[in-house]
Amino acid sequence: MIVFIVNCGSSSLKFQLFDMHEQKALATGLADRIGIEPSAFRFEPEGKDTIKLELPIPDHASAFSLAVQYLTDPTHGVISSINEIDAVGHRVVHGGNKFVESALIDESVIDAIKSFIPLGPLHNPANLTGIQEATKLMPNTPQVACFDTAFHQSMPEYAYVYPIPYELYEEYKIRKYGFHGTSHRFITAKAIEMLGNPAHSKIVTCHLGNGSSCAAVLDGKSMDTTMGLTPLEGLAMGTRSGSIDPAIVKFLHDNANMSIDEIDSMLNKKSGALGISGFSNDFRDIESAANEGNERARLALDIFFYRVRLSIGSYAAALGGLDAIVFTAGIGENSSTGREAILKGLEFLGVSIDAQKNLIRGEAIDISMPDASCRVLVIPTNEELMIAQDTEEIVLAAKK
Repeated sequence: MIVFIVNCGSSSLKFQLFDMHEQKALATGLADRIGIEPSAFRFEPEGKDTIKLELPIPDHASAFSLAVQYLTDPTHGVISSINEIDAVGHRVVHGGNKFVESALIDESVIDAIKSFIPLGPLHNPANLTGIQEATKLMPNTPQVACFDTAFHQSMPEYAYVYPIPYELYEEYKIRKYGFHGTSHRFITAKAIEMLGNPAHSKIVTCHLGNGSSCAAVLDGKSMDTTMGLTPLEGLAMGTRSGSIDPAIVKFLHDNANMSIDEIDSMLNKKSGALGISGFSNDFRDIESAANEGNERARLALDIFFYRVRLSIGSYAAALGGLDAIVFTAGIGENSSTGREAILKGLEFLGVSIDAQKNLIRGEAIDISMPDASCRVLVIPTNEELMIAQDTEEIVLAAKK
C-alpha cells in the first residue's frame, strides 16, 4: 500500500509518501511560509537529488498541488500517477475527548474536527484544509485522521479535570487533553519492546524539542501528561512559557497595560528559552552560548532541564515506581549533555547511565549501566510512520 501523509500547519505543509510493504518513505517534503513571500518548497525523493525552491505559495491548496506535482514528476517524482496513492493519512492536532484512536474520515469525523476548532484554533482549521484538498484531488481515495490528543484519552478523570468549577468542564470541555500523542505512542511501543515486552511497565516518555512534553505511561497507556487544554501548559519550551502562576496574566494586564491577546502571544511565542536567553529558541545556539559564558543562555538551559527533571520525578510518584525513562525528538535524541543534566539527581530512582553510550546518536539505544534498575532509552521518534501504519490498518479493516 502507498500512503500519503499530510501534516498541515498554519503556514506550512509537511508531507511524506510511504511504501508500506517495505515500511519506508519514498519521498518527504515541506512547503513553508505559505502565504508569506518568499515561500519555500523542499522535496527529497529517495535516491534522487533534493529540490529546493523559492516561489509564491499563496495558500494550502497551492502547496498541496505542488506536493502532488513533484511526487508524480517524470524526472524527480517517485510515482507515475496520483492514482497510485492508496490512502491519505492526516495529522490532526485536536480530537477533544471524542477520539481515543485514529479514525477513517467521513462527514461525522469532519464535523467533529470542526467542533474542536475552539480548542485548537491555530491547527484544526489547517488540518481541515489538508483533508479538503486531498478530497478535491483524490475524491475516491480513503483518508484517515490521526489525532495528537488520542493517546492521552486513557488518563483518569482526576488527572485531566482541572480544579476549577466543574460546570466549566461540562459546558466548555475545559480539561487536560495532552499533545504529542502520536510520538509518545510510537516511543512507548518501542520502549516496551526494548524492555523485553513485559506484561507490566512504568515508563516516563520525554518528547523534548522546540515543543516539549512528558507523559506517565502505565502498561502502555497514558496516565498523565504535561501539556493541557493547549500545548502551552507544562514544561518550559522553545518559545512557550509552560506552566506559570495564572495570576501573572491579570498582573500584566493591570500593571503592564498588556491586552489578553498580547499576553497570549508573549506566552506562546516570546517566552521559554527565547524569553530567558533573549536571542534564540534554538537549543543548539543556546547551548553554544552557554558554553561561551552567556549567563542567560545557561539559565534558559537550567530552567528547561530542571522542569523536565521535576516532571520525571512527579510521574515516578504517580506511577508508583519507574522501569524506564525514554528520550525522543530534537533535544531528547541529540543532546547528550541535555540528557545528562536532566538525569542528574535521579539516581535514587535507579538511574545510572553509561557516558559513552550516551554519546551515540541516530539509533534506538539503552544508555543505562548494566546494573541500573531504571533503564534510560533514547528512541528516535517517527510520527509519520505511526500515522502511515494507522492509516494502512484502518483502510484495510474498512475494506473487509
